[in-house]
Amino acid sequence: MKNHFLLILAVLAFTLGINHVSAQEQQAYKVGLVGFYNLENLFDTINDPNKDDEEFLPQGANQWNTEKYLAKLHNMAYAISTIGTDWSPDGVAVLGVSEIENRTVLEDLVRQPEIKDRNYQIVHYESPDRRGVDVGLLYNPKYFKLTNSKSYRTVVPDQPDFITRDQLVVSGLFDGEMMHFIVMHWPSRYGGEKRSLPGRVAAATLCRHIADSILNEDANAKIIMMGDYNDYPDNKSVTKYLRATGDMNKLGEGEFFNPMYDLHKKGIGTNYYNDVPGVLDQTIITPGLLPTDYSTYQFKNAKVHNKEFLKQHGGRYNGYPFRTFGSGVWMGGYSDHFPVYVILLKKA
Repeated sequence: MKNHFLLILAVLAFTLGINHVSAQEQQAYKVGLVGFYNLENLFDTINDPNKDDEEFLPQGANQWNTEKYLAKLHNMAYAISTIGTDWSPDGVAVLGVSEIENRTVLEDLVRQPEIKDRNYQIVHYESPDRRGVDVGLLYNPKYFKLTNSKSYRTVVPDQPDFITRDQLVVSGLFDGEMMHFIVMHWPSRYGGEKRSLPGRVAAATLCRHIADSILNEDANAKIIMMGDYNDYPDNKSVTKYLRATGDMNKLGEGEFFNPMYDLHKKGIGTNYYNDVPGVLDQTIITPGLLPTDYSTYQFKNAKVHNKEFLKQHGGRYNGYPFRTFGSGVWMGGYSDHFPVYVILLKKA
């Protein structure tokens, strides 16, 4: 990575909490940022007969027109441009996204002036989701070289008609190191948490299968599983079926580390439900990314990007994410979720 992507330990020693290397050594670290953002219904204005997009058409319930679409693109691009910039001036090198209608909206998004200079490349596959939304991945080619991608279908046993968003797997070289990303948007809680649970259990089981397949080839593989899980870090879909825990120092055999667990317990949410913040958007990592000597890219911290401009101020929903629509009314905000990202460090 470029020299401007380096941060000197003398500056970072206290803010990063790196206490096993003295500040006097003046050792430089590279910083890599990987994020996820639920873009909340990023639809274009064109009718797709194969998708349930009627709500987001000029004559639809939201009166979704070119002006609103362009405003949404601008807001999303600006929000993305600010993620992690206090750690790296180039922001997130890899960004998973969800609730996008198609590849076209991502092409429109990366051309926005706020992020155009990053030259984000796109990985996207169409999903069979009833609402017509997919997941995707954006990457800055300065820092990530794509080698492979694949889309996986979620199947719920005994529910042959069940459909939801596919899971996207992207592999490549992150500053020369092989890294894998699984981007997901698990089934919603529509119809109630208990009734809808089998869909999220199936999604967790699929994610675990994908990760295990990669780990069978390389036991130390660096995998980041990111997305809108529609469950919290302490729900059994995450803890029992994906086998992700919040204690990095007490990982059992075959367990993954969920750095979002502590944030959830502290009430630092990515989304609000009935006035209670919770972490639905999570970045879960394999042991290959756990910190040792930082001779390769290793995990340092996880953040919720909840800057003030992304929040609603005043009124009934003070502090909530400032969203595009509220109760069917155009608000001109960003998303009903805050972005999340992980910080990776490596000795330069």
